[in-house]
Amino acid sequence: MECRKKENTRRCTCTYDGCSRKGLCCECLSYHLASRQLPGCCFPPEAERTYDRSFKAFAKAWGL
Repeated sequence: MECRKKENTRRCTCTYDGCSRKGLCCECLSYHLASRQLPGCCFPPEAERTYDRSFKAFAKAWGL
């Protein structure tokens, strides 16, 4: 499967400008899951901007 980095980057909601995985969704997901986190695209905008990618922050952001 070919990566669609250019297309993915346009839709990426991550606000961390220095991210080397921006637009590389499979790498981003793999990186965050290995760190026991979720990527920024899983969070609503106000929660994403905190850069707290923990499962606890995810549950809190979505009222779970």
